Amino acid sequence: MLKQNVHICAAIIVCIARSCFSFENQTVNNTVTKTESNDLKSIFNQTGNVTKSFESAQRRNSSEDGEQMNKESRGAKPDCPPLGLESLKVSDDQLQCSSYLSVGLGPHRGRLNIQSGLEDDDEYDGAWCAGEEDQEQWLQLDSLRLTLFTGVILQGRNSIWSLNWVRTYKVQFSNDSVDWQPCMNGSQEAVFVGNQDLETPVLALFPEPSVAQFIRINPQTWFSNGTICLRAEVLGCPVADPDSPVDPQTERASLDNLDFRHHNYNEMRKLMKSVSDECPEITRIYTIGRSYTGLKLYVMEISDNPGKHELGEPEFRYVAGMHGNEVLGRELLLNLMQYICHEYKRGNQRIIKLVKDTRIHLLPSMNPDGYETAYEKGSELSGWALGRYSFEGIDMNHNFPDLNNIMWDAQDLATDRKRVSNHYIPMPEYYTSTDAMVAPETRAVISWMQDIPFVLSANLHGGELVVTYPFDGTRDWIPREDTPTADNDFFRWLATVYATTNLVLANPERRMCHSEDFQQHNNIINGANWHTVPGSMNDFSYLHTNCFEITVELSCDKFPHASELPVEWESNKESLLLYMEQVHRGIKGVISDKDTKAGIANAVIKVDGLDHDIRSAVDGDYWRLLNPGDYKITVWAEGYFPRIRHCSVGSEPQATICDFTLTKTSQDRLKQILARGGKLPRDNQVRIRAMRMRKLRASTKILNRRREQQQRLNKVNRK
Repeated sequence: MLKQNVHICAAIIVCIARSCFSFENQTVNNTVTKTESNDLKSIFNQTGNVTKSFESAQRRNSSEDGEQMNKESRGAKPDCPPLGLESLKVSDDQLQCSSYLSVGLGPHRGRLNIQSGLEDDDEYDGAWCAGEEDQEQWLQLDSLRLTLFTGVILQGRNSIWSLNWVRTYKVQFSNDSVDWQPCMNGSQEAVFVGNQDLETPVLALFPEPSVAQFIRINPQTWFSNGTICLRAEVLGCPVADPDSPVDPQTERASLDNLDFRHHNYNEMRKLMKSVSDECPEITRIYTIGRSYTGLKLYVMEISDNPGKHELGEPEFRYVAGMHGNEVLGRELLLNLMQYICHEYKRGNQRIIKLVKDTRIHLLPSMNPDGYETAYEKGSELSGWALGRYSFEGIDMNHNFPDLNNIMWDAQDLATDRKRVSNHYIPMPEYYTSTDAMVAPETRAVISWMQDIPFVLSANLHGGELVVTYPFDGTRDWIPREDTPTADNDFFRWLATVYATTNLVLANPERRMCHSEDFQQHNNIINGANWHTVPGSMNDFSYLHTNCFEITVELSCDKFPHASELPVEWESNKESLLLYMEQVHRGIKGVISDKDTKAGIANAVIKVDGLDHDIRSAVDGDYWRLLNPGDYKITVWAEGYFPRIRHCSVGSEPQATICDFTLTKTSQDRLKQILARGGKLPRDNQVRIRAMRMRKLRASTKILNRRREQQQRLNKVNRK
């Protein structure tokens, strides 16, 4: 019955040849059965949709066993996109199985890269595992429509306690889930090679792509000390419905004319340059350093006056790609550059106002070395961790100085906690040496943070759907505990702004990614209450600079397929824009000398009731993010009398101007203080902070020279 339907479907495919299209510059393998292959080849050649992948599939038809097929698959890239087991495009209801070991190992858990909870055998385990151990077990997907199935990707079970994976498997197809036909390799039923470990995804492309609605994965052998467990993704192209006027391949997920694909290092540079060439009056590209292998860390600046800090104009940054395999943030920032450029030229008043009132900095790839590693494998095949770390194996999200515990330890020892600094905390001495395990990328970002008076930032990650806010580290190294900052209310506001305007996060019907239901927290959570991250960039930003920063976990899938990028852009577009606009909340102003009118740098701005101070920038301007309300503000600077003002913050995203003029302390007053045995107030915090920064930069130069010399030596040796 299926064979008859396949032949009927082949005729349909001839009529809709235009529907099988290219993803990521790769062409769909449009073979259905051997009897139709020559006809289809001719038809698709006429439409320009057949390339070497067709001949590659024909060669695979003559392979003698599953091992040979998988060898060819390893060197190939999938022609059709994933149906969406990993991205959750496929719902739990579409997955069925022959049996399952427990509820937590049901068919709904058989998704590529799904992560288990902390313990095995709970309801959020790390795979589908069959309840019986025989060759009749199967995991089944209902694609809900006729689909040209082209391949399968398999993983073992995610677990730190057990070893389970499938070594070989078969595949069957059906149009009604009753009559099943096997995937054939010539005259024999195809047997595909699966996994040899828990995590490495293994791709198998079918010798003959088949049109059907249902597909089954049928394990044949498995790890001898384990049981039948797998995580999977299925590759397939939707077949157009002749009764529907809408071609599934012509539907546009976004109306914005953006470059929706994955960009490696060279392609990213070209795209950034093209944006700068298109909008030279509002853009500037600069670098903040290099990766371990020498790749530059490029930043796109967007402003009505690029290259210059304007008095009173806040500085904003987005950082993506700290973990190189979490790639969506990188593409979203490249999309954002293009979008702002296009909309500015179109006269979009919202974008024009944003550009004129804000200096925006976009760092799309903080870890380009890791990204290149993940990109080489590609979407679905890079796994959960490949490319996450720097070239040296450093997790940069734990690589910043742990200032939290420095502050907390000082508070515990102090007789007066008010005298313990809660801001501008210097990095520790050991961190500045050449022996410190600090990635060059981390060093570059720290230097960047100190050069520019950033006010607000977000760090874009992937692998979950949640927005986190500081603190990320817990006191006393507790694994997880709510650890709020003094600005907890405003951080919750920032997180809520992004979460409630993101189309996926705001969807109450969405399925949770892995094992934690963040919807019970309204999709935001204190970072330390999720899991402690000592040395995070968010906490360092808050305690070492004036900048408030949150983390956005953008998607369940760390490396979404290129076909998903337009949808992801639409889901995040409003969130990205609205979050940037929050930089204009609170109060701002200039702190200046009463006599000379010159701006005073490093003046301390204290908000009564909030135990976190900030400092004025080089020109004396400052920005203090605050929720609506009335505030008592005290400002002091070394050599000046303090000044107090009351400032009100409204609900509109427009900062209240609150300027301060300070009077220098007279010599007579200083003499009176000294005569009474008092001490002159000194601002040693800024001096120590600046000294440590100079040491860090000096050690960075030494390491960079060593690295460059070693790279030159390696090139000579290779010749």
